[in-house]
Amino acid sequence: MNFLELIGGNAIGLLGAAFAAALACVGSAKGTGITGEAGAGLVAEDPSKSGKVMILQVIPGTQGLYGFVIFFLTYLKISGAGAALSVDQGMSVLMACLPIGIGGLLSAIAQGKVAAASVNILAKKPDDWSKGMIMCIVVEFYAILCLLASFLMLNSIAI
Repeated sequence: MNFLELIGGNAIGLLGAAFAAALACVGSAKGTGITGEAGAGLVAEDPSKSGKVMILQVIPGTQGLYGFVIFFLTYLKISGAGAALSVDQGMSVLMACLPIGIGGLLSAIAQGKVAAASVNILAKKPDDWSKGMIMCIVVEFYAILCLLASFLMLNSIAI
């Protein structure tokens, strides 16, 4: 416990904020990259589909946004505290940030794979591309649950 007391509750809480943003953004970068790779070939063959490909590519990017929202709320909570956080409070903030960090990382990558498969639907059956969008939304639901979990946990911490 000595080591944690040396670091301090504020630093531990800010580490949680950093995890929320960084992990979710890394997942979004990977997910949008996967979809972009799949979409580039289709757009090269048929530039008229670039708008729909762009929509599919943006979808895995939402997890990064969710991670940043939790980062921002965490930063405001810590900076507005007026006093240093205890180690217990800092650990609570860190734990509250983990659902969106880890969930955002994994769901964005999974969603990127689903969105890449949806690009294939767009290539083969352009009229059915919305079915691929629905598949992406199913994965998005779990990212939203992670966001909600982090939000509720963060708001329950008394500082």
